[in-house]
Amino acid sequence: MLLSMTGYGRAVRTDGGKTYTAELRGLNSKQSDLRLRSNLNLQARELELRKHVLAETKRGKLEMSLEMTDEAGTGKVRVDLPLLSAISHDVYFRLNDHGKRPLPEHTMDGLVPALLRTPGIIESGLAELGPGDWENIQAVVNDALSRLHAYRNQEGAALAEDLRTGVGAILELLERVDDYSEQRIEGVRNRMERHLAEYLGRQNVDKNRYEQEVLFYLEKMDINEEKVRLSQNCEYFLEILSNDDEVKGRKLVFISQEIGREINTLGAKSYSADLQKLVVNMKEQLEMIKEQLANVA
Repeated sequence: MLLSMTGYGRAVRTDGGKTYTAELRGLNSKQSDLRLRSNLNLQARELELRKHVLAETKRGKLEMSLEMTDEAGTGKVRVDLPLLSAISHDVYFRLNDHGKRPLPEHTMDGLVPALLRTPGIIESGLAELGPGDWENIQAVVNDALSRLHAYRNQEGAALAEDLRTGVGAILELLERVDDYSEQRIEGVRNRMERHLAEYLGRQNVDKNRYEQEVLFYLEKMDINEEKVRLSQNCEYFLEILSNDDEVKGRKLVFISQEIGREINTLGAKSYSADLQKLVVNMKEQLEMIKEQLANVA
């Protein structure tokens, strides 16, 4: 089971002539965060609401809108005209240097939209929660969370399939490494002997010492440990991918980093154009895996 960080959920609930609407958008992010927009005064309940939503969504950035409308019309928008007038007069006198400098006509026209965005100027008539409102808000938020969770599960299933395909491709490429291992060692040995004959001459070389140096050099080229660790890391990745944990994105990222280290070491020890091609293809698959993991919770 894999959970995506991106998703969408919307729910509507009507009770007592009031309509409650909750909308949630999930975005990928390394940190958990909630951006809340609402026409309600939720100061007394906002912390509780935030904790609940973040606990249910586990990981990722969220954008949430919460609205309540009243069919009776008591929820109409109210404008605090005295406050708007006081602020606009203050702005006007500041702009014209307290009456010392005349301003062009319609100067304030462009400032009105900005003034209307001032906190406290425009308020909903439903700003205060009435009896039963909080219970309905909790219910509609939970409905939206359920829809968001279903969306994220569906997208997570597609991500999991892509990740399995990517890791499977790396394992297939790893199986082909042995096709070039002996050829690679034999090629290096022949090249060393040819250089030795060209520059020093065989008669000037201690044969036993030469064989020791060749063995030491070939040991440094040995890639069996890297192959074993790479295979183990890929199998562990698939194991974590298939377990029942909902939140496993960070662990999969750490395992992918270990896979990348083994692939890089394999490339550094390749000494073969054919083997290097396999390494490049492994890196390509790993980059696609990392792109997918950026969206996993």
